[in-house]
Amino acid sequence: MIKHLLKLVWNRKRINFLITVEIFISFIVLFLVMLIAVYFGDNYRRPLGFNYEHVWNVKIEASSESDAAGTVELLMRTVKEFDEVESLATAKYTPYGNSHSRSGINDKGNIIMFDINDVSDDYNQAMGLTITRGRWFGKEDDGAQYRPLLINEWLAHEVFGDADPIGKPLRSPGDTNDAGYRVNESRPGRIVGVITDFRQEGEYSGLGGYVIERQDFGEEMRYPPGNLMIKVRPGVTAAFEEKLIKRLQAIAKDWSFEIERVSEMRESANQIRLAPLVAGALVAGFLMIMVALGLTGVLWQNVTQRTKEIGLRRAKGATARRIHRQILAELLIIATAGLGAGVAVVAQFPLLDLIGFISVEVYTMSIVISLAVIYALTIVCGLYPSWMATKVQPAEALHYE
Repeated sequence: MIKHLLKLVWNRKRINFLITVEIFISFIVLFLVMLIAVYFGDNYRRPLGFNYEHVWNVKIEASSESDAAGTVELLMRTVKEFDEVESLATAKYTPYGNSHSRSGINDKGNIIMFDINDVSDDYNQAMGLTITRGRWFGKEDDGAQYRPLLINEWLAHEVFGDADPIGKPLRSPGDTNDAGYRVNESRPGRIVGVITDFRQEGEYSGLGGYVIERQDFGEEMRYPPGNLMIKVRPGVTAAFEEKLIKRLQAIAKDWSFEIERVSEMRESANQIRLAPLVAGALVAGFLMIMVALGLTGVLWQNVTQRTKEIGLRRAKGATARRIHRQILAELLIIATAGLGAGVAVVAQFPLLDLIGFISVEVYTMSIVISLAVIYALTIVCGLYPSWMATKVQPAEALHYE
């Protein structure tokens, strides 16, 4: 039966080839869209690593060098006096922001990358971080010969495996010297704690390394930190923004301040991140419509042109059910040819290391979903033409003699 169906498909290879190419292209586009969608969905279900609710970000800009450390400390003391403020910290970079700093360590040619952020001692309270091992920054770090570091669980596993990273410098596995990641040459970094996986870019970003350094308020601070992270008490309204800005501006007249809720920053960042997915989905949807119209039209034409063939089969005893199954089987063979070529192409992506940041589970799920969608579309498009074929009567074949 399969051999006979393959022969029938081959006899109409010119028309079927065009449909196969359409299915192939549609599968590639659909797979890429599904890959991003499944990747985002897999990331979204993971813990974010911080709490953005009731957190305001005050962006600070200084026009010139000044006594940054003294001014920032005065600003922080003033902000803490407000009853509306629950906790406060400084940060060089903020979650859902458009900027970040990256570094890495070399592990025998494999670069382990991580983001870096400088924060003050109360950052864990303002952002709701969870410490899994070790401790947070504290007074015991004042005047130390090392610069205290906190890293997230992902980076701890990548660099140290199952070993305890507390008290060690951040350096590549197997490195026995002190040539690992340094804050500066005079004060090498030492890990004092580990936090849960922290994803600064938001829910849709993948897991990665993250290093938190302690903000230095010494004489070396020539410019203020980029952000004040303020956790306000529940129920605080927008009216507090104006009062807060006026107080800050009165202290630092040459500086500019801009307040934005982190929850609003989250909405904007997520919209930007989802924009390519939405655009890809529209393209994939358009291709699906074109494939559906093409499949339906070709099948309709085939049924019309094959009235004699179908009528003879009915005259020899073929049931309507068998005719229905034959038409659908031919269509599935055409779809399988296009999908087989598509799977062969996308299978090269991991081999070429084009999507190394995506897990095998996400990759496999994307292929399975894409195949299921194309096959479902194929069957739906073939239902009505194949039903039409079952209505052909043996006598109708005489009209084509």
